This record gives sequence, structure tokens and C-alpha cells, in this order.
Amino acid sequence: MNGLLILIVAALLLGAAYFFYGRYLERLWGIDPQKKTPAYELEDGVDYVPTPPGVVFGHEFASIAGAGPINGPIIAASFGWLPVLLWVILGGVFFGAVQDFAAMYGSVKNKGKTIGYIIEVYIGKTGKQVFLLFVWLFSILAVAAFVDIVAVTFTGVGGDGVRNSANASVAATSMLFIIAAVFLGFFIRKIRYSGIITGFIAAALLAACIALGLGFPLFLSKSFWRCLVFGYVFVASVTPVWVLLQPRDYLNSFLLVAMILAAFIGILVSAPVINLPAFTSFTVNGSSLFPMLFITVACGAISGIHSLIASGTASKQVENERHILPISFGAMLVESFLAVISLIAVGALAVGGTLPQGTPPQIFAAAVAGFLTTLGLPEEVVFTLVTLAISAFALTSLDSGVRVGRLAFQELWTDEAGGVSGPAKGLANKFVATFLTLFLSYLLTIVGYENIWPLFGSANQMLAALGLISCAVFLKKTNRKGVMLYAPAAVMLGVTFTALFFTIRNKSAAFLSGGFSWNADGLQLVFAVLLLILGFMVAVSGVKKLVSHE
Repeated sequence: MNGLLILIVAALLLGAAYFFYGRYLERLWGIDPQKKTPAYELEDGVDYVPTPPGVVFGHEFASIAGAGPINGPIIAASFGWLPVLLWVILGGVFFGAVQDFAAMYGSVKNKGKTIGYIIEVYIGKTGKQVFLLFVWLFSILAVAAFVDIVAVTFTGVGGDGVRNSANASVAATSMLFIIAAVFLGFFIRKIRYSGIITGFIAAALLAACIALGLGFPLFLSKSFWRCLVFGYVFVASVTPVWVLLQPRDYLNSFLLVAMILAAFIGILVSAPVINLPAFTSFTVNGSSLFPMLFITVACGAISGIHSLIASGTASKQVENERHILPISFGAMLVESFLAVISLIAVGALAVGGTLPQGTPPQIFAAAVAGFLTTLGLPEEVVFTLVTLAISAFALTSLDSGVRVGRLAFQELWTDEAGGVSGPAKGLANKFVATFLTLFLSYLLTIVGYENIWPLFGSANQMLAALGLISCAVFLKKTNRKGVMLYAPAAVMLGVTFTALFFTIRNKSAAFLSGGFSWNADGLQLVFAVLLLILGFMVAVSGVKKLVSHE
């Protein structure tokens, strides 16, 4: 199969989905361009900040993408390219984009509050408390996994003393991004030039950071970067969004879009051949197509963390309701397109139907570098820049993930009026909430992201199912049609309950056989049981509301 053909078909289908299905949902649910959004109504200069749509899109896209649309399709390609492609296209349109749009739409219509608040209003207070606890546990898993990934990507000196120039340059550039983001944040906030001028300034800052990072790499150890990243995300979680979160995501969005465009052009020019079978088997290396395909290919099709970003941070920045569709639905489809590019990348490097060696980011970077050498670009430089873009994905998701975890933990202690009383005031403090979230995440990083990732994937897709159910209840209670959310919610519930059951069964079997590690297997077993119980409780509460005649 020719990769160029896959790329063109995917682009046409995703584009048509936006203009036809997306616009249909927008008309069906209704928007009010004249209504004051929560960003203006509740403006506080910290979380609620009216922001130009281009900047919010950059934040949304950079936050939801992470490493998922690259890791997932490349790993799942062992089942063949066709199942992955079908799930990315169909899942991206009818599962992921619908979830993201519904979550942001519901949040904007409910004072910019999170899915947890929507559950409290339309399902019940107990459901909200259980869901927020689920979200907090999920955030701990996500932060632990992404901190470890980022630290590995930044490691310039290995345990054996060997230097890695590409990683060191990526680390230096990423640190410079943070400094540049603060400058850009104050510039956007205080001066508010047009989007075009701001875009030119952002592009110039981006180019300067890359040039300096390549010229002055930072050769530091993984343990150093792990501690520094934890310190950075603590600060990023408690500072106003306009100071760091928004501008850093905006800067990164230029890099990420540039990476996608470069890969797109490379595929157009090189027209690579997919050296993988369309389908291999329903069982590969002990993993079955169901549920592992739908757990592995998460962000490129549907991901629960998207609903948290859409309702937890981005919805508080939307200037006008007409921006909701392009920011949410549009960003998800761009991510699906990136997942298609990742699938083509791994297929191009495969030999005789065998997947290439290396981590997914390495495979993706090597493939894109190979595509672009046909244009005369240096392969080593392209490889470093693509690796930089991938690390930017992960660090951006980390920023937003910590803030979402902090907000969920704070909401656990607030009453219906949004107030906090008694001893709960200390726990609801944003500094305390952030510290507790990061402390537990730090304990999990000790076991490594490889041991966290499978459970993170299951929890992530369970969160997607709960988000879909919550949005469906909101639409029903407000006399809007939400039937298009029912089937995706049912499918994702089946996928995640099955995956968590397999995890619990496998870890329990390891415990009985004596091959059990309390550091790795024990933590996974405890989290799997808690997530299964909490997810079941929220799902039952939501389904009862959907089938009731209230």
C-alpha cells in the first residue's frame, strides 16, 4: 500500500467530517455568539482569562496531543495497518471529536466548570465526588508517566557517562521555551497586538530558542531532569495561565504544526510504501485486538484526558461560543491526522512486515527525517528537531495534566456554592493540592513509565467513557439531542472494563505464583482495583440518569 494514498484519503475524510458532521452538531446543540462566556463573566486573571482563539487552539492542541498519537499507532501497527487506520478515522470523528466538542460546549454552558461539576448538577453530588477522585488518581498516573518520558528525552548523560547530543539540545531548547513563553505571555496580556503580529513574534522566539538550543546543549543526568521537571510543573500549575501555560503551549503549537506539515510534505514528495500487512492476527505477542487496539491507540482516536483539558482549562479561556467547534472538534481531527502520519512512518521503516527497532518517538523521527532528505535537508538536524517537537508534546500534556489534577483535588473539598469551610480549607489550597498530586506522582516514577503506561491507557479510556456519559446526561437534561454519544460511551465502557479486568487478573496471578513485585505490580494492582470500582460507580449513576424519565 502506498502511504501517499492513505494520507490523501485520511485528509479528505477528516476535512469532510469537520465541515459536515462538526457543523451539524454545532447547529443541533446551538451556540450563542452574543452570550458572555465564562472567561469574561468570571475573569480572575488566573484560570478565567479571555484569550484569542488562535492561542486557545494552540493550548488545546498541544495539551491533548502529548506523545499519544505517535506512540499508539506505532505500537498498535503490530496488528496491521488497516485496523489502526480504521480506528483512527472512525474513532477520531465519531468518538474523539464528539467527546471533545461536547465536553468544552458543556463546560462553557456551565460557567467553565469541569466535567465533575457537570456530573454534580445533572447526575448528583456523590457521582461528582467519585468522579473527581477518579480524575485525581488518573492525573497522578499521567503525571508520573509523562515526567519519566520527558526526563528520558532530556537525558544528555547516561549512567555510563556517554553523552547524547540530540537529547541535550532538546533539553536546552525546551528550557529556553519556558523563558520565551513568560516574555510572550506578558506581551500578549499587556499589549494584545493582532494575531498575525503575535504569530510572527512567536515564530521568531521559537527560531531563536532552537538555534541557541542546538548551539548550547545541556548535558545533564536523568535524575537531575526528573527533579527539575517536577519543580517546573509545580510552578506551572499554580501560576496564572497567561503567564506560562498559554504562551508556552502557543509557542509549542507552532513547532508541532510545523512538524506535521514537514511530515506531510515529506510523504507527498517521497510517497513511501507501507511495508506492513493490512492485517496480521487477532492476537499478537499475547495481546488481543480487543481491547488492546482501543487502549493502545488512544489520543489519535479518543482519549479521556481530552475532556479534562477541554473542560478544565481551555473552556475558561474561550472568548466567544463560536470558537468552541474549531478549538475542540478541529484540534482532535488534527491529532487524528498526526496519528495517520505516525502509521505511515512506521510502515515506511518496516522491513518485510517486521516493525523497526527503537522507541516510537525514535521511529517517527527517523522516518520523517528520511522523508525530508529527499528535499536535501540534513537528516541529523531534522531528527533532532522532530525529537524536540515530540518532547514538547509530552511536556505540554504534563503542564495541563498537573493543573487538571490540582483542580480536581480542590473541587473535592468545595461545597455546592463553591466555598470551602473547616479543615478542608487547607486541602483545597492550590499549593497543597499541587504538592500532594506531585508527591504521589514522584513515588510512581520510581517504577518507570513502562510499568505505568498500560494502566494509564486503561484509566484514560475509562475516563473517556465517563466523559461521554456525563455529556450525554447534560444534553438530555437541557433538552438537546445526545444520542450520538451513547454508542461511543458503551463501546469505551466495554473496552476499559475488559482491560482493567485483565490487569487485575494478571497481577493477581503473578501474586499467587510468587512472581510479584510490590513496587511495580502492587501499585498497578491497587490503582487498577480503585479505578475499576470508581469507574463502575460513576457509570452506573450516569446510565441511571440517561434511562430515567426525570
